[in-house]
Amino acid sequence: MAATFSLIQAAASLVGRGAASSSPSSNSCFISKAVFSTFNLSYASSVSRSRRRRLSLFCDATASYSSSRTPPPVTVADPMGKDEGVAADSAMDAVQRRLMFDDECILVDEHDNVIGHESKYNCHLMEKIEKENLLHRAFSAFLFNSKFELLLQQRSATKVTFPLVWTNTCCSHPLYRESELIEEKSLGVRNAAQRKLLDELGIPPEDLPVDEFIPLGRILYKAPSDGKWGEHELDYLLFIVRDVKANPNPDEVADIKYVDRKQLEELLRKADAGEDGIKLSPWFRLVVDNFLMKWWDHVEKGTLQEAANMRTIHKLT
Repeated sequence: MAATFSLIQAAASLVGRGAASSSPSSNSCFISKAVFSTFNLSYASSVSRSRRRRLSLFCDATASYSSSRTPPPVTVADPMGKDEGVAADSAMDAVQRRLMFDDECILVDEHDNVIGHESKYNCHLMEKIEKENLLHRAFSAFLFNSKFELLLQQRSATKVTFPLVWTNTCCSHPLYRESELIEEKSLGVRNAAQRKLLDELGIPPEDLPVDEFIPLGRILYKAPSDGKWGEHELDYLLFIVRDVKANPNPDEVADIKYVDRKQLEELLRKADAGEDGIKLSPWFRLVVDNFLMKWWDHVEKGTLQEAANMRTIHKLT
């Protein structure tokens, strides 16, 4: 065994010359067959054939172990079936790509019962939405200041779905994690809203207490963004009135502005006329057309709780 150990030490000594490699997640040295062959001959006279055979098997085992601990690059079959096996969406913005694969959305049925979870990537592929009827839970937050103006954001140019469109204050998803799965009083969704308002607009959690988000209703809608991406969401509509200081994250938000009712009406007119390249998100337009103006009355009167109806899921697709 002493001679065998000497061979291993000899192989390890070659690391400094680039002849061996180490796993990024381990301090172990892994010896390739080519390296073993190099020093195997040098020590042939002092080591028996059986011992050299055992060391060869050791090298094979460590090489296999190294391979098992170093996962191959992530590849996903092209959703449109054209370039199967290539790296998925290599042109996608790095931040958005990470979120697409790291975030696990909450899958629900049309009655808002949790039925599983799926990556944000798959939840927004129109092919998956159409073939598998993937429906995920979402939220749309509407933040008003003390002058009863609504804070709008323009989504960043790097967003995968609906880039550069104007929308309500914050639109995102609760994730499949304990704190955002809490059903009682929609606490999980409100926790998610607080998290994303920090992520997207830089508003500290202490400026947006969770218990001040008022869930007013739920809508179910489907909307394609382009030929590949889209939305199919069961969307919680959350209202809050707070004076805050926003510091938008450029990876998420291109611009922000407060609007009163008249300014919003002008924005709607321009979007309808195609002026100034203004576009609105489909979920925001659905809320505007069905609920926003009457709920705005309650914002001004301080009676938002009276407008809440969480029993009904409004299907607006």
